[in-house]
Amino acid sequence: MNNTYRYWFLLLVVSLALNACHHSRTYFPKDLEPQQIDLVRFDNALMNVQEATIQEDVRLLYEEFPVFMPLWVEDILGIPSTDTAYLEQQLPLFLNDTLYGFKETNKREKTMFADVKDVEQSLGQAFARIQYLYPETQIPTLYLFISGFQTPVYFSEDLIGIGGDMYLGSEYEYYNRVVYDYQKQTMRKECIPVDVISAFLFRTLPYTSTKTRLLDQMMYRGKVMYLTAQIFNNLPGYEVMGWTKEQWNWCLQHERAIWHLVMDKRDLFKTESLVLTSYLNDGPFTAEVSQESPGRLGIWIGWRIAESYMEHHPEVTIQQLMAEEDAQKILEESYYKP
Repeated sequence: MNNTYRYWFLLLVVSLALNACHHSRTYFPKDLEPQQIDLVRFDNALMNVQEATIQEDVRLLYEEFPVFMPLWVEDILGIPSTDTAYLEQQLPLFLNDTLYGFKETNKREKTMFADVKDVEQSLGQAFARIQYLYPETQIPTLYLFISGFQTPVYFSEDLIGIGGDMYLGSEYEYYNRVVYDYQKQTMRKECIPVDVISAFLFRTLPYTSTKTRLLDQMMYRGKVMYLTAQIFNNLPGYEVMGWTKEQWNWCLQHERAIWHLVMDKRDLFKTESLVLTSYLNDGPFTAEVSQESPGRLGIWIGWRIAESYMEHHPEVTIQQLMAEEDAQKILEESYYKP
């Protein structure tokens, strides 16, 4: 082997070794026992309601679900929980609506969610990992319910509701009547665990900084996505982000140009709501960058910076990363240069 080939061979070996070290970093023990998660099936109980026995059925719902039933009646149906007479009139109409396809949707939800073991197992592992990092975390009671196309994830005190009718598959025909095309990507059953856990993390690790620059908001949300990706380290990044593989690859391909554009426009230091909304809120694209880009591009950039920061600082724990409020420090010490 001549010197030239030896040089390139050694460079390849070193490169592979470095990559192996990078990918071997993990925040969780391999033998971590998943938490027991049993979804409370409010959806099935609701769909068992019959118009002929509506008064008794409503009484049983309040009796079986004393916490969730009043919340669902008020927040989903918009009816005072104490007005059972009006509820008895409206509930059959809600369950059998044909204008928005609720009747058909309820049947589809019942079929698709006949078995929820996969969702429960994924959430059980995710919550175990959260508790490993934050032992004081209390796992909420999780309900599966029918939302009338209103909400995928519902929070109240110590419970989380999962709107099963919001996860019936991106191609489900009735979604064309209630959502935009770009929203359909995450309306799949397999998206439930990431949606629930990311929402839970945003709620339990809230934004506490008084700064309102894009940089600060972007880094906060990017850190949460980084943590979510570690919890679901078996998933590709585009699934964690709620994008298609093509959208993810577009961002990787144009990452340098995106970053240069953001820096040239000095958007990181802007506080205008329109700028923040463009970069951080869901939408068909990120208007400040390109109509070819996916929405929420600012969150992805924050995630990439957090990832670079942790790669350069193996001594920093993920809890320390989440607690660090100095977004400028993270940016500067991430050496992020796509």
